[in-house]
Amino acid sequence: MKLAIVTDSTAYIPEELLKKHNIYTIPLSVVFGDDTFREGIDITTAEFYKKVKEEADLPSTSQPPIGAFVQLFEELSETYDGVISIHLSKRFSGTFDAALSAGKMVDNIEVYAVDTALSAMPQGLFAIAAAELVAEGKSTKKILTYLEDMKEKTRAYFMVEDLAHLQRGGRLNKGQALIGSLLNIKPVLHIVDGLIVPFEKIRTQKKALNRIMSMLEDDVNNKNVKRVVFIHANNETQIEKMRDDFSAKYPDVETIISYFGPVVGTHLGEGSIGVSWYSD
Repeated sequence: MKLAIVTDSTAYIPEELLKKHNIYTIPLSVVFGDDTFREGIDITTAEFYKKVKEEADLPSTSQPPIGAFVQLFEELSETYDGVISIHLSKRFSGTFDAALSAGKMVDNIEVYAVDTALSAMPQGLFAIAAAELVAEGKSTKKILTYLEDMKEKTRAYFMVEDLAHLQRGGRLNKGQALIGSLLNIKPVLHIVDGLIVPFEKIRTQKKALNRIMSMLEDDVNNKNVKRVVFIHANNETQIEKMRDDFSAKYPDVETIISYFGPVVGTHLGEGSIGVSWYSD
């Protein structure tokens, strides 16, 4: 069975890796007033963060229309027998359900939708792993089983500059946001059952990042960590230093630098930082 790998734009997989692994993407959008921008097509990440500073109101986000999935799947059916469509948590967006519905509307191709229960480049790690397994000639069943197993072995932690973005978008309750703001807490956050929740409450950014890196190094020293991804929201200098410091200690571990683009950046805010990894 010839398989295509599809994900959505919120995976923020670097362009060179998309090309290397032949991964197809479908865009989500950000909405400023009456104007809708598909991320990566109508607006770049740099343009987005600039526009956020210039606009009076913060943007909202929207999922891809089912028709966009149908069109992509129909195009892929001319070359492929099946699609593994890998998406952000269905508790963040209706994108997974849209892919699932579109798959039932297209003939001549089997569509297998996967809810990673994550977002951003942690989701992208699933797409890359799936593409590698396709290249190795693994069966659809084995690939889907591997991806399901990855959910238990993937760790993703992040911190934000301002909890108000998460609270405004309904990703964090108002009480949690207020406490963090008043006490200048920089909580380490993670995703549980597809939702963002505090992992630990820490007073400063430096201590929060040190805590994340400590957990990463523990896993590197005790498990077979396959990849590590460092993610930033318009904060490339700091994330490059974190990656470089880590790589100096662990030169044999593969690392990737990614970013929080417009859709995820709308909810996390500029300055956010994340680190994710998984054990094979």
